[in-house]
Amino acid sequence: MRHTLALAAAGVLCLTLVPRAALAHCDTLDGPVVKDARAALEAKDVTPVLKWVRPDKEGEIREAFQHAVGVRTLGPEARALADRFFFETLVRVHREGEGALYTGLRPAGTAVDPGIAASDTALETGSVDPLVELLSSEVDRGLRQRFAAAAAARAHAAESVEKGRQYVAAYVAFMHYAERLLADASSAATHAEPAAHAH
Repeated sequence: MRHTLALAAAGVLCLTLVPRAALAHCDTLDGPVVKDARAALEAKDVTPVLKWVRPDKEGEIREAFQHAVGVRTLGPEARALADRFFFETLVRVHREGEGALYTGLRPAGTAVDPGIAASDTALETGSVDPLVELLSSEVDRGLRQRFAAAAAARAHAAESVEKGRQYVAAYVAFMHYAERLLADASSAATHAEPAAHAH
């Protein structure tokens, strides 16, 4: 049950990431995409970054990489510009592949959504338990809050039309929240998540 709740919470959490671009992860200078890009440039090997883009965009990334590698040899300022150009190109193409907006690279240290940070930590440490605990507690809190609001409104729904409408609003909020959680929890994991799940 806790595992199901965690999966459901992950889906709801991801759905909140799109309008909160500041909490995105892959468009930061210390995010995993740029980290791999730095390693690729240092090694003069584009291979580590190709996993971040769709196959049909690989040619664009290879071309950008070759330009960057060539310009980097012209001096420190040229190197910095070439690196930035490649980072921007790679992140933009990666974001487009996710169906997400690209608004530019964000500075290192930019706030990252706790769910994303915990997901990264889980993969780095090899343990998903802390992430399960985090998401399960958020699902528990969200369900209980919406249930309490709906139950309280239901008790007064017959007193007036206005009270009835307040109950309906709370009822809809509660039911739709539960519906989204269950839909995400019961869906099979895929290699290509919907665009709303872009990180």
